[in-house]
Amino acid sequence: MEEIIFPNQIRMHRRLRGMSMQELADHLGVSLSAISKIEKGYRRLNQEQLIQVAELTDCSLQDLYVNEQNSQQEVVQAWRREQERRSKINENAGLKTLGAALRHIRTDKGLTLIEVAENADMTLSVYHRIEMGQREVSDKEYQNIARALNMSVDKLKEEVKHLDDEGQLEEIIQKNDTKYKLLATPKGMTSAFFASVNNENSKIKVFGAAGADGNIVINRDDAEAKEVARPVQLVNKKDAYGVNLCTRRLGSLLPNRAVLFANPQDVVSVGDIAIYYIDDTNAQLLSVREDESGRLYGIRWNPDERIELTNDDLRKMHKIVAINL
Repeated sequence: MEEIIFPNQIRMHRRLRGMSMQELADHLGVSLSAISKIEKGYRRLNQEQLIQVAELTDCSLQDLYVNEQNSQQEVVQAWRREQERRSKINENAGLKTLGAALRHIRTDKGLTLIEVAENADMTLSVYHRIEMGQREVSDKEYQNIARALNMSVDKLKEEVKHLDDEGQLEEIIQKNDTKYKLLATPKGMTSAFFASVNNENSKIKVFGAAGADGNIVINRDDAEAKEVARPVQLVNKKDAYGVNLCTRRLGSLLPNRAVLFANPQDVVSVGDIAIYYIDDTNAQLLSVREDESGRLYGIRWNPDERIELTNDDLRKMHKIVAINL
């Protein structure tokens, strides 16, 4: 599941509803200290949690974001200073070099993020932050990562040093820095998700028409489909596409004009929001979940409806990686 960290107005909307931090923590299934960090913009949320917060506080997702037009300046500045502080700590600790090296080695071995994360006994989001150079690594985690890469710890350390000495990591570090700076800019929170680049790959096609029972009809062969600016994280993702929010199954959480961006190449896992294809053109928007016995299921909203899933069904899904409000 994509995880994001962003300056937010969750605390304001929670207080407007007369809700305590403990109530929000219980609703999300996290600790009280985690809620404090989330509200300060220091801890990450995933897409499913964002929707849960919006539902509980009875506001739209867009209302949760801090921006320079409608938010207190001290909130924006405090969050910005925290991101700068963390970036400097990570750089001094050599985390950027390690993250870039791990990405280089993983790519060279033809392994995916999720393969390494699972084999290293980590969640995808944790391992992704390590490759981004935004998280420290314990000795035990280092050993697990080395094992997942089919290397000894000493060999991995040797390879990291070799790649750094040869100057092969600078380009990866620069790309990671660019992505992190986009996410660390309150003014550019939406642009981090939705901005396009000025080249021939700056547009992406958007499909979708209202179908029966709240389904979405998606014909990706439609030559007349409209085009919108391509989200920055989908640059060079040739199979990615957008979908009109033509179903009201999301209630008032998202406006009618919202566009959901899907990448068929991304692995769908528990916690993700995804497009589930019933057949070649008929699809449903689902939140992928897992019950206590380990069985997979999907949730459709407004009203809630449980859809039983199998591991094979995950292969029929396209992960939602961005939402343009």
